[in-house]
Amino acid sequence: MDTHETRWLNAEERQTWLSLTAMVINLSNALDTQLQRDAGISHFEYQVLATLSEAAERTMRMSDLAILANGSLSRLSHVVKRLEKQGWVRRSPDPDNGRYTLALLTEAGWEKTVATAPGHVEEVRRLVFDPLTQAQQRTLRAIGHRVNQVIDPTDTRRPD
Repeated sequence: MDTHETRWLNAEERQTWLSLTAMVINLSNALDTQLQRDAGISHFEYQVLATLSEAAERTMRMSDLAILANGSLSRLSHVVKRLEKQGWVRRSPDPDNGRYTLALLTEAGWEKTVATAPGHVEEVRRLVFDPLTQAQQRTLRAIGHRVNQVIDPTDTRRPD
């Protein structure tokens, strides 16, 4: 029998939790809507393209790309297959270790990313940064960092 007592949320904590979950869902939906409307791609597809665009030689192992794009390897494989059909990404075996697959952003993929980025950044700015003061932005960053560290203390890619 479990002797641990549930620590229920009080009224203020519940409102904070509901506000946070609504924000995460609404922000994700709003970014997907903007990217679908303006570029014909999902937010996750954009994350994959943008992550590759910042990688050395615009190439990454699929397993590393999945982590940085915050998706599973299975989800990433499906998305990369779609991006390959568009001519934006190419996959090939890793010459250093054939057990891995590399994803490479093609020149057309680079052009798609460059064309898509301004509208996406403007929407992020409009939805997240414009409504907040600089102090609120710093607080939001600190909160995000703390929560992410609890979720995955081994993840060192998140900035302080």
